[in-house]
Amino acid sequence: MDHIKPLPKYLIQRYHGWKTTNYSENKGWYRKISEESQRPRAMVISCCDSRVHVTAIFGAEEGEFFIHRNIANLVPPFSPNGDYHGTSAAIEYAVSTLNIANIIILGHSNCGGINGCHDMCAGKAPELEHKSSFVGRWMDILRPGYENIKHIENEAERKRALEKEAILVSLGNLQTFPFVRKAIDRGDLNLHGLWTHIGEGALEQYIEGKGFIAI
Repeated sequence: MDHIKPLPKYLIQRYHGWKTTNYSENKGWYRKISEESQRPRAMVISCCDSRVHVTAIFGAEEGEFFIHRNIANLVPPFSPNGDYHGTSAAIEYAVSTLNIANIIILGHSNCGGINGCHDMCAGKAPELEHKSSFVGRWMDILRPGYENIKHIENEAERKRALEKEAILVSLGNLQTFPFVRKAIDRGDLNLHGLWTHIGEGALEQYIEGKGFIAI
């Protein structure tokens, strides 16, 4: 544990700034939600990308969203094989314990994970092909999506299409989880696919039969 260091000073300063303003002004609210069980209105599965500010996009407050982030906002297919499954565990907890009513897959523009998957599938990123590459093996989830868009000639358009394919692949994989399927069939759970353009502040939602439509 010799390499564990103190927190950077700028983060400590920001914490104290938050404690003396936002927290102090809403102390009662924070104490209330800390003492109650969480009751989030939706689960959001988004990318780890630091530019994707999930709560800001929707103006969400603490306790409103159950958020899980991973590379390229992907959901793997149901696979109870005894391995470590962080995303699958988060989904199980959200649906089976928190009784989430909505699951949102949120993709975004210029996604580094998607770009890596594109290059790997195109044979341009051999380092991701190695069995030891955690990123590469995770992005294997999206290989079927790449097959759907590889015919697009323009590379920028192809990558943009793959960003949206990642959302569709994840929505499809979500429905391979038995507890998700049961919740949907009972009418207790709805799935949503969203894509945001970070630079333009745009948000699109997937509509069955129409594709991605601006909100």
